[in-house]
Amino acid sequence: MKGVLPCLGGLLFAGAAFAQDLPVGDLDAGRKVAGQCRTCHGLNGFARIPIAPHIGGEPAEYLAAQLQAFRDGTRAHEMMTVVASGLSDAAIADVSAWYAQHQVTATLFADEADAPEGCVSCHGAHGIALIEGVPNLAGETNIYIATQLKDFRGGKRTHEVMSSISADLSDDDIRALADWFAAIELDIESND
Repeated sequence: MKGVLPCLGGLLFAGAAFAQDLPVGDLDAGRKVAGQCRTCHGLNGFARIPIAPHIGGEPAEYLAAQLQAFRDGTRAHEMMTVVASGLSDAAIADVSAWYAQHQVTATLFADEADAPEGCVSCHGAHGIALIEGVPNLAGETNIYIATQLKDFRGGKRTHEVMSSISADLSDDDIRALADWFAAIELDIESND
């Protein structure tokens, strides 16, 4: 696993899409907005279906940036594009704040030394992101992770770092990376 990706230590995401100029999110309003997210992502952000990501404990800036991308069409998904199209900036800030306030912990059952080098620089050896604007991968289903990596590799989804990294991954590499992060146990605790 160690040689799958080159080490990206110290890499900064210059130009990465971050939510900017959003109002400060209101947790009570965010919980109400999250009601429309709960079928797939759960009210606490622990996904209920294998193709949806866990979003509890993700940084609010990351969540807001993704919702804005779905809303403005720079990221496409048949369900999320529809959901996000009806969200105001305030609703995006609120629901992002709601999910971000949950606490996440991850338990790694493998040897941390075997973690994929290129991934852990940003996503952490335990799958909890080390850099703002980067999602947690701990406990995501291997289906979800593999789909995202293939989307980056194929150009369906673009990101200045992930697109270039994924371009050189084989299907076996993608499967190994997805399985690594999926094997990490994730716990999301609500602060409400």
